[in-house]
Amino acid sequence: MPDDRRAVVTGLGVVCALGVTESAFWESLLAGRSGIGPVTRFDAAGYRTRVASEIDDAALGPALKARKIRPTDRSVDIGLLAAAQALESAGLASPDRAPEPQEVTTIFGTGAGPSDSAFAGTRSFLERGLAGLRPSTVPTVMINAVSAQISLRYKLRGPNWVVASACASSTAAIGQAFRLVRAGHAERVLAGGTDAILNPLAFGAWNNLGVMSANPDPDTACRPFDVDRDGLVLGEGAAALVVESLAAARARSAAIRAEILGFGESSDAEHITRPDPDGQARAIAAALASAGLRPADVGFINAHGSATPANDTCESDAIRRVFGAAADRIPTASSKSYFGHTLGACGALETAATLLALAHGLVPGNRNLHHPDPQCAIRLVGRAPEAVSARVAIKNSFGFGGHNAVLVLGRFED
Repeated sequence: MPDDRRAVVTGLGVVCALGVTESAFWESLLAGRSGIGPVTRFDAAGYRTRVASEIDDAALGPALKARKIRPTDRSVDIGLLAAAQALESAGLASPDRAPEPQEVTTIFGTGAGPSDSAFAGTRSFLERGLAGLRPSTVPTVMINAVSAQISLRYKLRGPNWVVASACASSTAAIGQAFRLVRAGHAERVLAGGTDAILNPLAFGAWNNLGVMSANPDPDTACRPFDVDRDGLVLGEGAAALVVESLAAARARSAAIRAEILGFGESSDAEHITRPDPDGQARAIAAALASAGLRPADVGFINAHGSATPANDTCESDAIRRVFGAAADRIPTASSKSYFGHTLGACGALETAATLLALAHGLVPGNRNLHHPDPQCAIRLVGRAPEAVSARVAIKNSFGFGGHNAVLVLGRFED
């Protein structure tokens, strides 16, 4: 691979329950703070699960106002904010000046798209019939409104599209950005993900699926890899990365945050909701092959770690299949123990956490890991942050539908 086609990260934006800035996000991770609390966005009294990871409106409102983002749909709003942060940190935008047209490709992952708008439209139709459907309903609820609104607002004139691969969506979006840059089809890509489904309908569907934690204590509800885990905790969030060729970054003297070294994906082709370790292992192996690396080269793993009984044991099995004895030494942790499962956004948020861990040489701990499940036979980080000196990490994301996506990430070395 020519040196100038290396795919580097020059911008980063994060919005979730841990904070609406990169610094607040990282500080909360290191401090072991949880973003999970009681559901407040609607009355969840009749639900089996009554906890979620909600973004603090007191922080979100001023952040949106500062960038003149008028609230419309929650998923779109937080996606716009994360995109703005990433572009600003990459030196491609400023909150103090109007956007100028740029040849930037936009790829965002989402599981549900503008979920709140879809719920509002459905409720209005059921209450008022056709009169309840506004002419703006279609452009508001279409799933590609996420990438379209980002492209429109920031005048990003490259192609824009949405990746919808359930919980692997934003990891796949970043993976596509990596491939476009590597192949020379794009010099610069804004990639990430967003999801916000904390409305009675979407949350209720997940509630009735039976995969969410019934633990009423927000502080201990999300317990990846713990023997007492009883399901995932839903959250809302968004994250974005600016991925560009090394040549393009150097040409404008951009600060380089990290490098994307490889990407792999696969389909289980087995079951719509039950994960398969063979499919997951094939994606991990493909990612390492894409990067030209061996299992021994990996310094830590940011796991999908959803805290469901089936996923955590399956993922541990997949890691063991690929890494063999090395799985006994590679520190592995799940970021979801802090901000829950943000569905289509989780891969981007967890990629941000991984890049920050590489930069700082610290892996945030597995929050709530008090009794590691012996069936998860891998090297799990404890509850406290762990120092690492490794240059390379992998980020796993696995989703309903048998979607598997894995990134290989690294500290940039000239």
